[in-house]
Amino acid sequence: MSKRGKGEGSIFQRKDGRWVTVIDHGYRNGKRYRKHIYGGTRKEVSDELTRALRAQQLGLPPESGRLTVEDWLTRWLGTQQPPATKPKTYTAYENQTRIHLIPAFGKRPLVKLQPQEIREFMQTKAQAGFSGKSIRHFRATLRAALNVAVNDGLVARNVAALAKPPKLEKRSLRVFTETEAAQFLGLVKGHRLEALFTVALALGLREGEMLGLRWQDIDLDTGTLQVNQCLQRVKRPGEKKGRLELISPKTEGSRRRIELPSVAVLAFRAHQERQEQERRKAGSRWRESSMVFSTSIGTMLDQRNMLRSFYGIMNTPDPNDPNPDPKEKRKLLPKVRFHDLRHSAATLLLAQGVHARYIMELLGHSTISLTMNTYGHVLKEMRRETARQTDEVFNRMAVSLAVKPADQRIQ
Repeated sequence: MSKRGKGEGSIFQRKDGRWVTVIDHGYRNGKRYRKHIYGGTRKEVSDELTRALRAQQLGLPPESGRLTVEDWLTRWLGTQQPPATKPKTYTAYENQTRIHLIPAFGKRPLVKLQPQEIREFMQTKAQAGFSGKSIRHFRATLRAALNVAVNDGLVARNVAALAKPPKLEKRSLRVFTETEAAQFLGLVKGHRLEALFTVALALGLREGEMLGLRWQDIDLDTGTLQVNQCLQRVKRPGEKKGRLELISPKTEGSRRRIELPSVAVLAFRAHQERQEQERRKAGSRWRESSMVFSTSIGTMLDQRNMLRSFYGIMNTPDPNDPNPDPKEKRKLLPKVRFHDLRHSAATLLLAQGVHARYIMELLGHSTISLTMNTYGHVLKEMRRETARQTDEVFNRMAVSLAVKPADQRIQ
């Protein structure tokens, strides 16, 4: 075997039987810097040498070989803390990293992580019963962290980006029909959060947007509403539960001005009166927060308490079900999430022929393609109806043309 050139590394066996290679990284701060790699066999060391020389050619720092995936994910998470990232997004990053990524890859050297390992990880999660959507979230979090590692020169490529995620089966939306929407409005009648549920169904605002509304964001005289912020529970380092805080909306397009229909204006006015009654009843215990939807003493309304009320309403039994056991009675309304009120608002408007562009602006979607893709099933039905109406127009024209005298049909 010919002798290796300068800087190419050398491999030899020590007296204790272990193999070792030494890579010369030149001078740093006036001192010679060499890196030693040890292994049980010559091939093991040779493979490590090949990777190290490749990293050297790519300009990666020698220290990257000692950095584990756990080290890097922990460092990366530190840069993602609010306000750098939305609190809800950071919580998702932190949970996925702590519960799934670090147990799977934590001790692995960052530079040695391979695409095949990511594929095997996703396959294992699928076999454990995780949905395709959850697995894609795990991969997306790792990919985001590795993107920064690539930009920082710690790794040569993003191996998570090279591992194809599982296909996502498009879940059919479960939304209220017009009849079910009317039943829902009947059930919330008189509830202290009647306005919240009514407006959510009428305008399709997101959960955080509804809870983040302040009275200064609403002008009932002109019938307008401005979405300026969202309410989220922000968990700071060292906190167990976090605190409710107003943060900026999901995207810049989420900041929007909405023209209120009369049903929303009436709901807000009734809620104003109800809140004023609660203020008088609370007396000195009232804590003014200017929030439209608050607790009975004026403080910010926690998402969990609102959802508890919502699902309590959704569990209302069907009075026409003959089953005598209240626990076994079927529910009056289908099982939907609070977020499905947003989808219901869009589909009900689309079914009435409202233009998709208006729906996009009402919901705060970034592009009209997002709206079209999300509610394609409704638009498909609308296209069929449009085709039917077109046939009716042309049929009427054909009948009209046929009854005209021949000298008027051809000019």
